[in-house]
This record gives sequence, C-alpha cells and structure tokens, in this order.
Amino acid sequence: MVRVSGLASGMDIDQIVSDLMKAERMPIDKMKKQKQTLEWQRDDYRSMNLLLSDFNNLAFNMTLQSSYSSKTVSSADETKVKAAATSSAANASYTLSNVTMATAAQSISANSIASSIDPTKSLWSQRGSIKTDPSVWTEKTVEQGAITLSADTSTIKLAKGSISAVNQNTGTLNFISVTTDGTSKEYKVTIGTKAETLSSDEVFINEDTGEMTFGTTLTSGSTIEAFSYQQNVLKFSITTYDSNGKATGDNTDGSTPFEFDGSTSLNTLLTQISNSKVGISAFFDEGTNKVVMTRKDTGNLSSADSADGSNMVFSGGFLTGFLQLAGNAKGTDAKFTLNGLETTRKSNTFTTGGVTYTLQNNFTGDVRVNVSNDTQKVFDTIKDFVTKYNELIEKINGKITEERDRNYQPLTDEEREKLTDKQAEQWDDKAKSGLLKGDSILSSGLNQMRSNWYASVSGVSGAFSQLTDIGISTSANYSDRGKLVIEGDGTKLKEAIEKDPQSVMDLFMKSGSTTSEKGIVRRLRDTITQTVSKVEQRAGRSTWTSEQFLLGRNLKSVNSQITSFESRLTQVEDRYYRQFTAMEKAIQNANAQSAQLSQYFS
Repeated sequence: MVRVSGLASGMDIDQIVSDLMKAERMPIDKMKKQKQTLEWQRDDYRSMNLLLSDFNNLAFNMTLQSSYSSKTVSSADETKVKAAATSSAANASYTLSNVTMATAAQSISANSIASSIDPTKSLWSQRGSIKTDPSVWTEKTVEQGAITLSADTSTIKLAKGSISAVNQNTGTLNFISVTTDGTSKEYKVTIGTKAETLSSDEVFINEDTGEMTFGTTLTSGSTIEAFSYQQNVLKFSITTYDSNGKATGDNTDGSTPFEFDGSTSLNTLLTQISNSKVGISAFFDEGTNKVVMTRKDTGNLSSADSADGSNMVFSGGFLTGFLQLAGNAKGTDAKFTLNGLETTRKSNTFTTGGVTYTLQNNFTGDVRVNVSNDTQKVFDTIKDFVTKYNELIEKINGKITEERDRNYQPLTDEEREKLTDKQAEQWDDKAKSGLLKGDSILSSGLNQMRSNWYASVSGVSGAFSQLTDIGISTSANYSDRGKLVIEGDGTKLKEAIEKDPQSVMDLFMKSGSTTSEKGIVRRLRDTITQTVSKVEQRAGRSTWTSEQFLLGRNLKSVNSQITSFESRLTQVEDRYYRQFTAMEKAIQNANAQSAQLSQYFS
C-alpha cells in the first residue's frame, strides 16, 4: 500500500502513527514480558534440578561399601615390603620372612656382535659386519607394478631397498623394459658398483636405497613395465609365555613373527620388538656391542611342554647367529613365608586376603604388616557428604526465600536500547529475583530430606539407629534452615566409626523394602528422584518438547497469543495509514478547489 505522509497537511504522519501504535502495543509488550518471566522461571527450575542431580550422584557413592570400609596398612619396613588393602581385607597382622624376589628372564649376546656397528644406520648398509649366510638374510620377491612417468627424469626410487637381483617375466637376463610412444626398449640392470658413466641402455639400481638411475633421460608419459626384484629381509620369530604357560604369539605354534626391511636400523628393530606383545624389553649397549633382551614380567614363565623350561625361545639366524642370543633364558618366582606358610608368586606384587604386597628387597628376617580400619578416611567421607548437603539446601533455600521485586519487570527491546549493557544486566538480575519464592515442590523436597536425616533406621545391626547417635545434629541457628553440624571436633563420629563401622554403614546405606528400613542416603536418593521428577513435569528438560511440561505449554500459549496479536497490530497500523491517507487526499482536493475558486474571483 502506498502511504502519503503529510504532504498536504504538513503533519508528521509517521510519528503520529508510531505514537498511536505504542498504545496499541502495550498488551503485546505485556505478553513478551510474561514470556521472558516464564523462560527465566523455567531456567531457575532446571538449575535447581541440576544441583539435585549432582548431589544424587554424590549420594550414590555413599551407598557403596567402600565408602565406609577403607583400610589403612602399615609396614614395619617399607624398604623391604610395601602393602595396601581393599575394603574387604580383615583387620589383622601379617608377617613376611625369608623373601627372595622374583626375577625376569634375560638373554644377553654371548660375545660382541660386531667389531664396529652403528645402531642408527640401516643394517643392510652395514652387511659387511653382519653374517651374510642364508640363516641371517632372507630373499623375498617383490612384485613391482608398472610405473608411468609424469615428468622427464632419469631417476626413479623404488619403495624397497636391500635389493640383490631384478627379474622381468621369467627370463634369466636382468633387464627392465621401458615403453615410450609405443616403442619398447630394454635396459640392462647393474647392481653393486655404479660405473662412472652409464651407457644409454643401462640402468643402475642402488641396492641400499632402491633408487634406479637410467643412462638416458626418460620422457614424460613413458612406462616402466612391471618387473619383480629380490629384496633381502631379516625374518625371525620369538616365543614367550604367560603365567599359565600359554604361548602368546600370532603363529599357530604360539610364536610371534618379525620381518624387517634391510633399511631398518638395529635401534629401530629393537624398539619394535620392545613395543610388540611378546613382552620383552630390548636394547643395544654400545660399550660392549651386545644386545640385551629382558622379559617385562618377572617369574619363571615357561611352557609346561618345554624340555629346558625356557622363558624366551628365539628362532632365526639373526637372533641366534648374529645377535648370539641364547634361547634357554629363565626367570625365577618370588619365594617367601607368609604367617608361617612357605609359598611362591610369579610377580613381586601379589594380592592375598584383600592385601596387596609389593616386595622391595630380598631379606631373611621378619617384617610385620598391620591392617586396620581407616577411621580418618571414613570420617572425611561422611564430613564431605554433610558439607555438600548443607551447600545444596543453602542454595535451594536461597531461591525459595528470595523476595520478588515487582518494580523490576523484564525489559522490552525499546527499554533495553535506552540502557547501557551494565545497567541492563543489573536490571535483569533484579527482574529475575524471587521467581521460585515459596515454591511448593522444592519446599516439600527440602522438608522430606530433613525428615530422611532425622528419622530412625529400623533393623540396624549395631548400636546406631539415628543420626544423633554418631554425633551429627541440626544447627541450632534457625537461619541455617536445617543445616547439619558435626558435633564438637568430630570425636563422637570418629569413635562411632572406630567402635562399630558396620552400624555406621547400615545407618547410611542399609537397604530395605520400606522407608523406615532404608538407610539415610537411600531415603535421600528416593526423595531427590521424586523431587527432580516433579520439577521436570513443571520445567522439563532441555531435550523435551514444549508439550511435555507445564511451563512449556504455557510458553507455547503465550507465543501463539503474541503471533496472533502481532498480526492484528499490522492490520491496525495499516488502518491508521489508510485513514490518514484518506485525510491527505481530502485536504489535497480541498486545496485544489480553493485554488480554483481563487482564480475565478481574481
């Protein structure tokens, strides 16, 4: 619609309509404020649910036996024996004596493996220092596919080094064919020593690196036809066994196979062995030129079928020939006497009766290990739980007692534009206050949690059936609104834990079919679950649709009203403009008639 703005009347029609629309928009501004209030209230509810859920997770840990059965262990001499205990360990004293620690199987090169070898360089490049008989190096056929050149060149590098022969098709001549523009040409292969100059029909292959150098430049688009070549590799296998005597390798016989390109260095080879699942730590000592291989696990780890009880079995000339490693290495089991019983273990760390011992040294005398309840740790666990509960109810009480300042309503867009960011933030803080004041769901949940703490627990096995029996009571300060306090310096609680830990545990985590039979923590978790569910029915979750909770349905209704009212406002604004446009046209017609009459009179 074409709008005429005061051309005839001289009036500011846009400003007049804008002022009229302010009055018309007052109901929709009220709706938007209502929408914002509902959204803030929903977010406040969800923040309370988050607090309750976090505390519920903490409460779950308090339903575990380990929270109340912590043990403390002392060793008379930790330079000889260290110990730790699980909650299942009995309170007792244990004596270890006549200890011989377990050792790991180890194999060391019988002699220096070479007069001079660099462990960082490729083994093939140092083959002069390594036995070259077939028991060390193994020839492997590599099938090289056709290579099409993308640029003019005379050198092409193959993926593999340590080459000893090249064969094309099945012939006996060593040559490579290159096809250029449909014409094939054969190049005679030279391996070993490169001539100062190559003839145009020769190709030299560096056996260390696999680089091919042609006696002439090959043009882009040429194809080096497929061929095969012999590569020298190191192949060997290692067999190790687990504590049950079972071989741990990939082969059917239980061995673990290894294959290394000749370009591999000794250090890299030994590192890969160390990182494999054979369970061996391997390294080269440059001071003695010897290799050391040691089982990572201690104990005599051998196969029951082994004739000599070897813990590591080496197969392949590289290990037994060049590295000179003996295959009959053995480890020894730990031997000791525990409370008069002579026994053995594969490892120097072992667990029995819930107590884990770690042997530190060989010794013949006695070392006593004492296991007792860790009263301080249980006390700290309960104290921390009480503190977290007090923090929870303080935050919830803060919300449900917060006063609502009705002088501060959510800002409209126009109102917000007139304020600075800091002023708008301060206004929002006041407008958000008191949205959960006196909320019945949260108030009821708090009251029920207080009841959970103070009601007696029936069927407790020991002397403690209610919270005050172990020195935990309610704060005498009314403003604390039900906070708990641990009496005195916690002496009564510590004495209760020391005297009857089972009764303390039952008081907090006892299971039962009725509320009175359940421990305090289980009651709390039931109450929290019910409260969270009720809050969700009102405020939902972030993943829920609006139809699934009360405030969501209210928000949807307000949004619908806003949409309808905005459509109506558009119609009202159009009506005002039509009316003013009609007025402008009437004034224009009157002005025209007046001008015409003036002409007649003149």
